[in-house]
Amino acid sequence: MKLTDRVDALRRSGAQTQTDNPGTVPDRTPETTLPLREADTPVVGSSPHPQIGVPPVDPLADIKERAAQELFERIGSRLNDASLSEEQLHAYARAELSTIVTAEQVPLSASELARLIAEIGADVLGYGPLDALLDDEAVTEIMVNGPDQIFVERSGRLSRDPARFTSEAQLRRVIERIVAKVGRRIDESSPLVDARLADGSRVNAIIPPLAVDGSSLTIRKFARKPYTVDDLIRFGTLNANMATVLDACVKARLNIIVSGGTGTGKTTLLNVLSGYIPDDERIITIEDAVELQLQQEHVIRLESRPPNIEAKGEITIRDLVRNSLRMRPDRIVIGECRGGETLDMLQAMNTGHEGSISTVHSNSPRDAIARMETLVLMAGMNLPLRAIREQISSAVDVIVQIGRLKDGTRRVTHLTEVQGMEGDIVTLQDAFVFDYGAGVDHYGRHLGHAVATGVRPRFADRFKDLGITLPPEVFQSELIARAS
Repeated sequence: MKLTDRVDALRRSGAQTQTDNPGTVPDRTPETTLPLREADTPVVGSSPHPQIGVPPVDPLADIKERAAQELFERIGSRLNDASLSEEQLHAYARAELSTIVTAEQVPLSASELARLIAEIGADVLGYGPLDALLDDEAVTEIMVNGPDQIFVERSGRLSRDPARFTSEAQLRRVIERIVAKVGRRIDESSPLVDARLADGSRVNAIIPPLAVDGSSLTIRKFARKPYTVDDLIRFGTLNANMATVLDACVKARLNIIVSGGTGTGKTTLLNVLSGYIPDDERIITIEDAVELQLQQEHVIRLESRPPNIEAKGEITIRDLVRNSLRMRPDRIVIGECRGGETLDMLQAMNTGHEGSISTVHSNSPRDAIARMETLVLMAGMNLPLRAIREQISSAVDVIVQIGRLKDGTRRVTHLTEVQGMEGDIVTLQDAFVFDYGAGVDHYGRHLGHAVATGVRPRFADRFKDLGITLPPEVFQSELIARAS
């Protein structure tokens, strides 16, 4: 069947469907749920939507691919032209694309032609089928497993999206466009890369030969408007008492480690904690890819750099931490400690740079201590274990543990004080723990929240010395009060 016949047939079938079913409503309705609370989105492994397994056939797929390829060939040299603004590049591309589509002589209405040009333009200048998902505020993560399979996370739950790429070539063009904008590269000699979008969303891409079934792209979206502590309280991530204590900890310049697993919301919580830092302090942030969205005026953002094609020019997080000590910082905020920079961070915390904040990957406060011990050993200094533990117990004041529960929500499960050393062991004391005993509702969502253990932490004395007052009931155990 010719392309023009397929278009006419599609129009007739669409008109017939509308005539026969005047009351039909679309299957897909816009998501309006909050990103951390709703648990009604289908889970991977549950009964899929009947249409998700078979992507819809696009009768214009052939012309889209041809037109996109020709447009890419015509303007390929201008895509990275620094002398052209984004508006000029888009205007030039639309003019060229209109000429290309007109030459195809496909019978389309004015609205269909405009939509076709917009879709092809998105393929070449935007992110193709990902544009709609990036604009959807309910989507928090996008996972592309080759050109034919796209999964998204909504409200902490994974589901498959019907969108797809037309080919592996289109997916590769999108990946190359993303990484080129931040000065990174991806090819067969360097087949994996970490990058970011203009809004700070985190991007990871890996291509063949490492990705056997086609290129893989993972995008962790950031909220266009940074979350505040009120948002986290509304989502149930933490409660008002815990927020009050964390506010006091930051203002009292305690050194804080945010601990959690992958995708638990460590960076979001770190961003919220940084919002408590006073505006009159000089803050230096250090990250692999810039993600933090600090709102203070005096902020210097540093980003590591991978080696170039000649395996030279690499600047690591550890290099940046060392350099930041010469920049007269009041606060050092490290996006994540995952190597030898942990030793430099602990030394900075112990030598006059109180109030520093960072994150580590671990499953509990006790695991966070063991994780930092391992990371310090990666610095290659061959330090005795007791010396490392003394550094940790002296430098770190508070560990905030955040987890992702089975219902998909992110919750702060521990607020733990590092008290010091007893023998060879770092002693910890929980000030708040999550109350799992409250059970779950009929949707499977946890009803509990973090509650005080009833133990008044030692750092509360520091609050008093600095004139920071807390309500006396903040550390009162809710479990004891409920039992009495």
